[in-house]
Amino acid sequence: MLRFATAAALALMIAAPAAPAFAADAKLAAAVAGSQRGEAHKARDPARRPAETLTFWGLKPNQTVIELSPGSGYWTEILAPYAKATGGTYVATAADLANPNLSEAAKKGRADFEARYADTEKFGKITYVGFGPVSGPLGAPGSADMVITARNLHNWAPNPAFLDRVLKDSFSVLKPGGVFAVEEHRSDPKPDLPGYSNGYMSEAAVIAAVEKAGFKLAARSEINANAKDTKDHPFGVWTLPPIRRTAPLGQPSNPDFDRTKYDAIGESDRMTLRFVKPKA
Repeated sequence: MLRFATAAALALMIAAPAAPAFAADAKLAAAVAGSQRGEAHKARDPARRPAETLTFWGLKPNQTVIELSPGSGYWTEILAPYAKATGGTYVATAADLANPNLSEAAKKGRADFEARYADTEKFGKITYVGFGPVSGPLGAPGSADMVITARNLHNWAPNPAFLDRVLKDSFSVLKPGGVFAVEEHRSDPKPDLPGYSNGYMSEAAVIAAVEKAGFKLAARSEINANAKDTKDHPFGVWTLPPIRRTAPLGQPSNPDFDRTKYDAIGESDRMTLRFVKPKA
């Protein structure tokens, strides 16, 4: 389990440099403001602060950026056009079609995602790489400038072997000096629950896991902090927007559930971390 930090991890939590000032480049600002983005995604910008977050992570023109499990494509709608405009490459991981046990639902999910972002005039040419329990490397060793994971680690951490593999694969595909960028629901100051069952992780747990793969914490930011998040919601982090769950997973929605205070909280309190692959 990753519940407790090593002494070294705790020291880095204290000593990690503060976030730099934000100055998004014009093409990033254009990608964030662009008409290629869906209204549902744009509506989340006040909680997710895309230009500030990507600037903190160190996004630059002409980079190869890999996003792990992009979900509905919140970052895809920004990163793919930005790569197109700056001579870079955006790589999205997707259901591993080489897995003979891949479900039909997973295959359909990948097909739907590719269809949604197939317009090369808007998004450029997106590269896809299989991702899953038996998938191969994320790319050639030392070929990427940045790997991004947003709100995924709590899903992978209950399976430490899989989490370790994902982090090691990310380390391998990055160039020396490359960035492993993390956004994750933050449990602090509350303790981590077994299996991170409420969707929250402590910064210590995340730092220990990522540094185990060879990365070093370079900086952390409070860009995506939310002091209103009490982290004690009846259906975990999924009680909050954007999921807004009103009943346990697998049960029908409860129309009588009072969402007032949870909607007032907004999206979760999140850590935003930048790790680097050492150059030496």
